[in-house]
Amino acid sequence: MTDLRHEFEQAAEDIQRLGERPDNDTLLKLYALYKQGSEGNVHGDQPGFFDFVGTAKYEAWAQLRGLSEEAAMQRYIDLVQELLA
Repeated sequence: MTDLRHEFEQAAEDIQRLGERPDNDTLLKLYALYKQGSEGNVHGDQPGFFDFVGTAKYEAWAQLRGLSEEAAMQRYIDLVQELLA
């Protein structure tokens, strides 16, 4: 396992220890960066119109299309460290 992948997985565990819940925009960033870093570009069907949360998550992830998995992992790690500081 690469060092970056290990740091990424550690950051995913560390975020669970966050004292307070981040705002919705930050949660969407975390979600999208995690998905891009772990799965790559968005895939699957976009959720239906009335699935507001699912649609927001899908669109946040879709905005990262083309970002390398490594870059997404690093951005995720940096954001988690910023939130934990």
